[in-house]
Amino acid sequence: MRAVVCSEHGMADKLTLENDWAEPTVGENDVLIDIKAGGLNFPDVLTIQGKYQTQPDMPFIPGGECAGVVAAVGSAVTRFKPGDNVVSMGGVGAFAERIAAHEMSVFPMPEGLSYEQAAGVAITYFTSYYALKQRANLQSGETLLVLGAAGGVGSTAVELGKLMGAKVIAAASSDEKLELCRKLGADEVINYSKEDLRGRIKELTGGKGVDVAYDPVGGDFSEAVVRSMAWNGRFLVIGFASGPIPAIPLNLTLLKGCALIGVFWGRFTMEEPAENVANIEELWKFFAEGKLSPVVTDVFPLAQYEEAFNCMIERRARGKVIITTD
Repeated sequence: MRAVVCSEHGMADKLTLENDWAEPTVGENDVLIDIKAGGLNFPDVLTIQGKYQTQPDMPFIPGGECAGVVAAVGSAVTRFKPGDNVVSMGGVGAFAERIAAHEMSVFPMPEGLSYEQAAGVAITYFTSYYALKQRANLQSGETLLVLGAAGGVGSTAVELGKLMGAKVIAAASSDEKLELCRKLGADEVINYSKEDLRGRIKELTGGKGVDVAYDPVGGDFSEAVVRSMAWNGRFLVIGFASGPIPAIPLNLTLLKGCALIGVFWGRFTMEEPAENVANIEELWKFFAEGKLSPVVTDVFPLAQYEEAFNCMIERRARGKVIITTD
């Protein structure tokens, strides 16, 4: 089968497209999936560089999530049958034509979505919903600031924040990206490549600050946002797409009366599995009701994997970056 393979750590130019990679072995608890599309996430960029929290043995096929059709099931699998449309989150293996995923990491594909849309719902929506619901306890009427608001996770935070009744301020690096954020429901926007982030937050909140900040970007913007938190505000640490991990002066949390809250969805799935399943069921219901509609504007065929990775690395993505096998 065709597969994108990482045999040495580095950027996307170190990856190779193999045309005769070994077919996956199907264990008794595994689901064999003919992959239609795989979702690219920032952790994939870190993983191929050897910088993620957990690292697979090399060589490996990158790609943490995908959507496709069940081709076969192991002898102990009872939840799926050949022909079912499914999504899978296996951590690696999605940028190939087939994957054998453990039954518990496979879910029925949400109704009403294309394979390209479904391939990108798992990690981004699951992370954002966990962040806003469990970690921030976002309440209707509160103000939510989303950095990197046009990216994969940021766009889902904008959607979910509006669905949960918040006033959403979307911050991104270009007017084009902010136009997408408005279409997703953002009430206000900030172009932080041209505007003073802290000054605009103060202006848009009447000096009060934001109740919840969602930060997948890191770097220089994080401290400005912490300085802009409202009393009892919650600053959500999602990731560091800009590269540098910010060093926040902790006296700011004392002065602002705010909390810095880490968001690690992968750990949550292991520590609180029942709550994770409940979140997924609620999200699937939102998809079926048409209350959520994944944004997919950057789609690349498998042979153009390097362009797909660079689209994310250079932060050009608007919505989800998808790699298709067709």
